[in-house]
Amino acid sequence: MYDEILVPTDGSPAADAAVEHAVTIADRFDATVHALYVVDATAYSTLEAGGEVVVDALEQEGEDAVKRIAEAADTEDLPVIESVVSGTAYQSITEYADDEGIDMIVMGTHGRQGLDRYLLGSVTERVVRSADQPVLTVRQPDDE
Repeated sequence: MYDEILVPTDGSPAADAAVEHAVTIADRFDATVHALYVVDATAYSTLEAGGEVVVDALEQEGEDAVKRIAEAADTEDLPVIESVVSGTAYQSITEYADDEGIDMIVMGTHGRQGLDRYLLGSVTERVVRSADQPVLTVRQPDDE
């Protein structure tokens, strides 16, 4: 039923909260875990100097974040595909899911409400609305 499970991450505790769920589901179905980090370089494209340094730092952060997911999947001897891509987060996530034949997306949510949610938007909410695959959302524990 679930052969390919995508775990998008931004390296945050909310994203990390989804990893345990994704690994448990992948273990149950003997699925491949796809760890994905999206570098949204558009936010830094207007910087005249230092933009490349910021993008390089974000790419390194992405490598570290997907590596944490891979380590969690490795504890259960699950196959893992690590990817760091550039683009708009929700679009890149849904495109990746379509291109790679993903059966389920498991992602964290910060649980923002009110003005914070309006101003910051919600990548998870946009993925839920636009993905063709089922999306399991995992809320960050309140103590974090």
